[in-house]
Amino acid sequence: MPTTRPRYTLTDAGELAEMLDIAQRRWPDEPRRQNLLVRLAALGCAQVEGELTERNQETRRARQSEALERFPRLVDVEALLSDAAWR
Repeated sequence: MPTTRPRYTLTDAGELAEMLDIAQRRWPDEPRRQNLLVRLAALGCAQVEGELTERNQETRRARQSEALERFPRLVDVEALLSDAAWR
């Protein structure tokens, strides 16, 4: 079928064959190896997406901690808590 999208050629040999053999044991009701390949890709994608989400959360937490550490140097808390801040 004509397409402008990239195509990939994979041969069921070597490491890929081993991965598909493992996938066949995981999903024994799926006889088509090309479907196993798609399942493996989807599972890998979910794993990577989870890792990225976790890394983003860790980065956000680190930035929040840094901001909280800097806050006392940037803001006079006593002035905010006193009436002087609101006059």
